[in-house]
Amino acid sequence: MRKVLLFIGLNLLLLHVNAQTDEGTNDWHLVQKTLHLYIDGIGTSDSVKVSQSFHDSWQLKYLEDDKINIIKKPKYMERFDIAPHAKSPKWSGRIVFIDITHTVAVAKVEISTAKLLFTDYFNLMKTNEGWFIVDKISTRSPHRTVEIPANPST
Repeated sequence: MRKVLLFIGLNLLLLHVNAQTDEGTNDWHLVQKTLHLYIDGIGTSDSVKVSQSFHDSWQLKYLEDDKINIIKKPKYMERFDIAPHAKSPKWSGRIVFIDITHTVAVAKVEISTAKLLFTDYFNLMKTNEGWFIVDKISTRSPHRTVEIPANPST
C-alpha cells in the first residue's frame, strides 16, 4: 500500500511540475511573440504592429542632455505617419534576453541600423488579453568600428 501511495504521490508531483513547465514555456513564447511584433513593426514602420505590442499605459524613457525624457504611447505613435515598408538590408533586430516571473517579464532588445545600435529594455505584463510591453527605456550609440592593423610584413 505504501508503494502505491508513493507512486501516486510522485505522479501527481511530476504532473504539477510538468504543468508549470508547459505554462512557463508558453509564456516565454508569448513574450517572444510580443517582442517580435514590436521588432517587426519598428523595422517596417508598421504602426499597427507596434501599437499592438504596447499596453495603453506604455511609455518610453530616455536620457538626453542629462535629462530624463518621457514619451507616452499616443505621442510615440505619431512617428508612424507613413505606410509600412520593407526592412532595410542594413537593419536588424534581435532579442538578447527574456526573464519571466509569473505575470511580469523584462527583456532586452537590440536594433541595429547602418549607423546606430539601439538598446531597449522592456517591462512586460500579462493581462487577460495577453502579454504587453508596458514600459521601455532606451539608449543609442554609434556602431563600434575596429581598425585592422596593416600587415607588418609588407
